[in-house]
Amino acid sequence: MQPSSPEVEASRPSAGRPLLREARPGGPPAGKPDPSGTSTKDEGDAERGSAVVEFTFLSLLLMVPLVYFIITVGQIQGGSFAVVGAADQAAKVYAAQPDAASGRAAAEQAVLLALADYGHRPENASIDTSCEPADCMAPGSAVTVTVRLTVPLPFVPFSDALHLNVSQLSATATQIVGRFR
Repeated sequence: MQPSSPEVEASRPSAGRPLLREARPGGPPAGKPDPSGTSTKDEGDAERGSAVVEFTFLSLLLMVPLVYFIITVGQIQGGSFAVVGAADQAAKVYAAQPDAASGRAAAEQAVLLALADYGHRPENASIDTSCEPADCMAPGSAVTVTVRLTVPLPFVPFSDALHLNVSQLSATATQIVGRFR
């Protein structure tokens, strides 16, 4: 029977004794400290944790513009829904009024209400009405309402002074004045 070395003994399982790692070539034997005092850690341990920092920095750098883009597109989409609804409601309200003056006033109120529902300011909107033929309240006349909306860039503090707009939206709706009102 051959005498066994301490390294072989350390690698054999025994009852109640933990296993030690195998010795590295050129390094100290397993389980013994390095006499030179230098660490035997891998070179990759020096950069431990830098992946988390890089991931966090790059995700912030890439995600902030992406989130801003999504919010901007949402503002444009909300503005397009607002002008379509406002034009449609304004044309219906205008055609239901007894005279042209009250029709214009009611149409403007309908536009303001529809824009407020979508969170847009009334200063950014304009309304144009036209009738075919010229008498707007004659039965069978076509009342056309056009609503225009300027959508500003979101979260820009001085967008009114700088006129930083992301989109100009418009919608047109036509309603026929009924014979019986």
